[in-house]
Amino acid sequence: MRTLIRGGWIVGHQEGHHTLWRDGVVVFEGGSIVHVGADFDGAVDREIDAGGMVVAPGFVDMHVHGGHRASHRLITDTGRPDYFGQPFLEISVPREGKRPTGDPRYTRPDQAGATEGTDLHATFTVADLLRNGVTTFMEIGSQLRVQEGLLKEVDRLGARAYLGPGFDSGRWVADDQGRLKRALDEAGGWREFEGAVDFIKRVDGSCDDRVRGILIPRESESCTVDLLRATRKAADELKVPISIHAAYNFIEFFELVMEHRMSPVELLESIGLLGPDVTIGHGNLVAENPQMNFAGGRDLEIMGEHGVSISHCPVNIARRGRCLDSWERYRKAGVNIALGSDTYPRDFMMQMRIASYFGKVIGRNLHAASAADVFEAATLGGARALGRDDLGRLAPGARADIIIVDVSGRGTLRYGPVRDPIKSLVECGIGDDVRTVIVDGVVRMEDGRIPGVDMEALRAQAQEAGEHAWDHLQDWDALGRTAEEMSPWSFPLMK
Repeated sequence: MRTLIRGGWIVGHQEGHHTLWRDGVVVFEGGSIVHVGADFDGAVDREIDAGGMVVAPGFVDMHVHGGHRASHRLITDTGRPDYFGQPFLEISVPREGKRPTGDPRYTRPDQAGATEGTDLHATFTVADLLRNGVTTFMEIGSQLRVQEGLLKEVDRLGARAYLGPGFDSGRWVADDQGRLKRALDEAGGWREFEGAVDFIKRVDGSCDDRVRGILIPRESESCTVDLLRATRKAADELKVPISIHAAYNFIEFFELVMEHRMSPVELLESIGLLGPDVTIGHGNLVAENPQMNFAGGRDLEIMGEHGVSISHCPVNIARRGRCLDSWERYRKAGVNIALGSDTYPRDFMMQMRIASYFGKVIGRNLHAASAADVFEAATLGGARALGRDDLGRLAPGARADIIIVDVSGRGTLRYGPVRDPIKSLVECGIGDDVRTVIVDGVVRMEDGRIPGVDMEALRAQAQEAGEHAWDHLQDWDALGRTAEEMSPWSFPLMK
């Protein structure tokens, strides 16, 4: 079936960059785009009216940690000073012998409610991403059971995903005084690695090729050098990309400098891991960052030389008082910048807006991180990171992954008059403005509704799961805190 979408504004593509067509059209047949331009003379079977709207490539989210993220509601405006503002330590490091409650990424398969929790996690994740116009996403590091759940929902709801169980050589736990300590398990890491390879061999190319595999050594400091070398070898053999958290927190940086006398990026280069198929999760605390006080650092140069990408998650790191040191320096060094949501919200309009504003403020340059820059990062940046010239763009031969965004404000004055649609999206848009999502030529969301998903019921389930997680924090928290002690109410709670 051949379908024509008549805009509005069409975000086309030419010579590696986006273009704009006013009152243009996009035509796709099957799962591929066949025409983008001012008009189309051929016959079509169906026409979609997107008058007054923006027709754009779907967003590519290169840093997803799935689920409803209830645990992260406990670390807003608070955090342990001895964790140096690193959020995942707050909600993932248990007392030794315990496991975090309420997050299927950490629960044992035989734990009560594990199956239901995993199902909710997967449905919430995929539905939330589609609702916000994300047509391709990469989940970074969850265990095998979570990946299996995501695979099922990707198949059912029609998203495009890069999936692969995470692996590492141990994890952080807390001693009886709440201090961080390493619980090494190298044998367990190799089992996870082998399981990840088996998973990729089984699912790569499944769901009509909407699912591809990816290797995820979880963090640079939690994997042995041998495990990282094996990752490089497996990626070359399987022809799949790699993603790893690196240059992303102070503890990681100083631990690796103390152990190897190298920054995390230097270490990854020294063992041959880096390449154009590698995405570094965050990559904001590089050696050149003034906060690191690491003399003679050249991490950006190294990443640029190897064609490395970073998944920049502007909202999440801003909440922790951090940002990308200089958007321009990364770009000039040749580092490909892609965007990720990381935690919540998965609103890519908000991600682009925060990336743009912080890029200008930190760079002290009003021209830095322009609307065009951050929109390209949200689309072409992710496609480049994945080595895909058929994603992130509307051009003949590209996959028909398309979003239609309403810039009318839908009964509000939020947008005001729209002159440049990309600038308006970045400055005024919200995820709810996405009205239609098409993946691989199939409409997956229409008028804000995803077939097979009851948003109200899903939100109610997430609230219930969140209440359970908050009520049981004290059972495993490193300091034995209640939710109220970890995260005091913004204002006194009256009874």
